Amino acid sequence: MNYLIPVTPKRASQIASSLVFRSYIQFTSRPNHTYTSRHNNSGPLSGVKILDLTRVLAGPFCTQILADYGADVVKVEHPNGGDDTRLWREAGEEIIWRPEATNTSIYFNTINRNKRSIAVNLKDEKGREIIFELTRKADVVVENFIPGKLDKLGLGYEALKAVNPSIILASISGYGADGPFSRRAGYDVIGAAEGGLLHITGEADGPPTKPGVGLMDMCTGLYLHGAIVSALLAREKTGIGQKIDTSLFETTISILANVGMSWINLGKEAQRWGTAHPTIVPYEAFKTKDSFLVVGAVNNRQFSNLCKLLGNEDLANDPQFVDNNARVQNRKDLKRILDGLFVTRTTEEWEKVFEGSGMPYGPINTLEKVFSHPQALARNMVETVEQNEAVSGKVKVLGMPVKFSHSKPSIREGPPLLGQHTEEVLQELGLSSDTILELRKAAVI
Repeated sequence: MNYLIPVTPKRASQIASSLVFRSYIQFTSRPNHTYTSRHNNSGPLSGVKILDLTRVLAGPFCTQILADYGADVVKVEHPNGGDDTRLWREAGEEIIWRPEATNTSIYFNTINRNKRSIAVNLKDEKGREIIFELTRKADVVVENFIPGKLDKLGLGYEALKAVNPSIILASISGYGADGPFSRRAGYDVIGAAEGGLLHITGEADGPPTKPGVGLMDMCTGLYLHGAIVSALLAREKTGIGQKIDTSLFETTISILANVGMSWINLGKEAQRWGTAHPTIVPYEAFKTKDSFLVVGAVNNRQFSNLCKLLGNEDLANDPQFVDNNARVQNRKDLKRILDGLFVTRTTEEWEKVFEGSGMPYGPINTLEKVFSHPQALARNMVETVEQNEAVSGKVKVLGMPVKFSHSKPSIREGPPLLGQHTEEVLQELGLSSDTILELRKAAVI
């Protein structure tokens, strides 16, 4: 028997009552099977199938976490160029790539390991049919189009649900699926600005400062990966799929934490504190003779211990600093005194003083020191994967921050070439070699 794939939401709605319908592509009937298991995958999400329609950072970061945990992630990219980040190279990066490798970058390699790439034109009707068939076999579809765009393509939630009633559609956008700003494009720094994070980030007497990485993109990806796993668990209990959506704007608001709570409960406007803390003193970076050391004293016992380590025990008994409330009120005076003490020694010297004290402290490390840190090495925070486009044939990647005692996640393979697995995935769907060739000639794939 041959069965065919719908190309519009209206036609998709007919699938629930019919398994035979017309289309341009015929998929030869084969036993229903999962996507190929990759390289001794024993992760907790092994067997879960993710169709990844995302690009740039938030979405790919989310799906990479799922892939690390064992999910089979099929990344759908446009045949002409693929994910934008493939071309986002920094100065000097060309030395690690082969001359012919013009469609990859460190940025792309950061968030796309453990995935398979297929190149499909979603604006082509036959391309959309491929997406429907992939959806029929998938557990989750993840996308980060501007809200409404997927519906215009005929690939919205109702259409996908008609193909696979138990599908979970997970969406990321700038501002969320509804509301007056829903159709605005969203980027990390815009979400951080409009959601208030930039207002509270930076030195007290300086301008707003962006975090050094795309923090809101990655936080949104983190939120969504947990939501996807939760939706999968809910489906195990109820048998029902669902649509979930989040946004950079909402994520930013949610991580305002106690600062946001102070506004909504007290009407207290926030301010920038640099590395200092609004309600704990001392708790910030102090300049040493050669660099900086971050130190905190969150209670009176720790403050007394800090004063002893700094060689000024009497400071703990000064009425201006006798408890945290007093220290908060007199933070400038205390800061001036502590600055004068910390600057007398190097960071390394202070580390030796603080070693074994039980105090919370740490240097502000350069990346060289971060990646040679004995704890980073002990916890495998750098791993190496094969990468044929690299001159060395390998590329180093950032390790996984969560360790499992049994169902271990794994970094099984490097990021894919654009469309590297198109033929493999389409063959799994039942397409013949001749059909795949016709699709290539028509620029569908």
